[in-house]
Amino acid sequence: MKVLFVCNQNQCRSPTAEELFKSRFITKSAGLYGGRIVAKKDLSWADTVAVMESEQRVELVKRFPSECLQKKLVCLNIPDIYNYNDPELIELLKRKEEEL
Repeated sequence: MKVLFVCNQNQCRSPTAEELFKSRFITKSAGLYGGRIVAKKDLSWADTVAVMESEQRVELVKRFPSECLQKKLVCLNIPDIYNYNDPELIELLKRKEEEL
């Protein structure tokens, strides 16, 4: 399964998730406003799109409505308070794995 992880800046949460789950899934990460910006081709590539916050889901649907209708969109509900590879973030992501 191909999973695209999306957060705001593609600096902390989504790159941590991409790294953490790469042994279980085929993974990529992107940001809405910075870092590697999410593109239509990213959504086309993914089977599942995992956003960190519900606002990100809303923004993705605004930008890519037809692509989002064809994908499983999962909100992990992880606030933007963690650094890259933060141990607490990693534990929280592990607990969310079943949602993917």
